[in-house]
Order: sequence, then structure tokens, then C-alpha cells
Amino acid sequence: METFVRDGLSFDVRDTGRPDRGTVLCLHGFPQEASAYDAVAARLTPHGLRVLAPDQRGYSPGARPDPGDRASYAMRELVGDAVALLDAAGVERAHVVGHDWGGAVAWVLAGRHRDRVSSLTVLSTPHPKAFQAVYWRSSQVVRSTYMAFFTLPHLPERALLAGGGRPLEHAMRRSGLPRDQAARYVARLQEPGALSAMLGWYRGIAASRGFGAGRTRVPTTYVVGRHDPFFAHAAMSRTRDFVLGDYRVVELDAGHWLPERHPAEVAAAVLRRVPGEPSV
Repeated sequence: METFVRDGLSFDVRDTGRPDRGTVLCLHGFPQEASAYDAVAARLTPHGLRVLAPDQRGYSPGARPDPGDRASYAMRELVGDAVALLDAAGVERAHVVGHDWGGAVAWVLAGRHRDRVSSLTVLSTPHPKAFQAVYWRSSQVVRSTYMAFFTLPHLPERALLAGGGRPLEHAMRRSGLPRDQAARYVARLQEPGALSAMLGWYRGIAASRGFGAGRTRVPTTYVVGRHDPFFAHAAMSRTRDFVLGDYRVVELDAGHWLPERHPAEVAAAVLRRVPGEPSV
């Protein structure tokens, strides 16, 4: 499939491989797109897996609700989009992978729709309740100052798109993202209305109250980069308290951009959750 539709919004999807041994759903973060998982998907499809990677709400040109309507970007809608993709693809259960904001969606999806999740592999992002628990008692509050900035009206768009998006491209490259991928993401941001729609995820946080992640009961692998500048080690450690199913931690000598920089390790973590897969 190339697209799916939910509530009049049309989402672009990368659909590769065959579902002989299951389906993997890959959810990207900010300011990425589905292509962040291309190298991961290339390592999963030879193992008989179908990989679905959508450009999520705000990222697909046909799925950009009015950024002024914060409820349109609340977590219930982001999770609803993921469920709608599984329904449209005829997938009852999937191995779910999420990075950055996509990791937050993955945590909530597993908590609220565990019947649709065979396994969970979260990259970088701690469990939302772990994030909240340590926010004011760790370095997390400092690491997250950009999030408060992103909720302001108009100013983030002007700052990030100045000079053709150079400030944001520089920030991504400084945090470890390769030049070509940073340039590709910035090019998408310059589409009319694109950045405002993507920032809708941050501005919709207040509208997400009451729709958070409960404790996760599905088999879960948490892949972290020990040099991630955006998440405190305390939040990563506390995540264990919110997983009741089988839980594994994979710590990499890495930063934040795990799908792009460490696709082999990400794919290996997913494959270890596929029944019958030899140790990789």
C-alpha cells in the first residue's frame, strides 16, 4: 500500500517485504519521516517480515490538520492513526518500533491496544511516566527546554526556518545526524505549512492529558544511546518500572539518531522478538 485514509486525512506509507513471519510497524519522530527506517527495513524484509513505515500526522502532505486545533495533534489521534494503518493493512498484530516522538506513540499504543502489539521496540524515548517522574529531579528539565520553545506561537517557525532551515539542520548535524539525512528532513520542513503541522505534536501535549501510557505488558526491548542529548539517564533507568512484560535493555555507544545511524542494531533488536528467529 502507498496510502491510507483516516477521518479524511491521507497518510503516505512505505510498505515493503512480505508478511510471511509477521509485520513490523515503524513510527518516526521529529523532524524525521518514514525514510528514517529505510536501512532498518532493508535488514528486516529478508527475514520474511513486512515493514510498514508511515509519514505520520503533520508529516504527510495530505494529513496536516489546522495546527491551531491542538486537539487534532493530541496523543489519542496519533495512536488512532497507527491503529487505522494496521486496520487498513489488514494486520491484526504487529511488532511495533518507535523512535523519538514515535517512541511515545509506541508506548501508548502498547499500553492501550496491547491486543494489536506482538512486541515493542522503543528507540531512545523513555516511558512517558518515567519521563514525568524524573523531570524535575534530573537533567531532564534542562534537556527538554526546546520543547517549551516549540509550543510558542510563530516564533519557532521563524527561528528554525531562517536561512532556508540552516539553524535546524545545524542542530541535527551537531547532535549526530548525517548531512544528507538532515538536509532531506529540512527540505520537507520547507513545504508550506509543514513545520507548523509537525510542531503541532508539541503544541498538542496539553490536549493529551488523560490519554497517556499505562504500564506495558507486551514483550519490550528498549534501545538507548548512552550519549543521547535529549533524554536523561534517570528517565531511561526508571522506564523499567513501567514494563510488566518481558523487558530487555540494549545500550549502544551512540547518540539519538538510532534508526539512521545504527540500523543493524535496531533490526537485530526487533528480530530477537520474532518467534523462531535465530539469535542475531
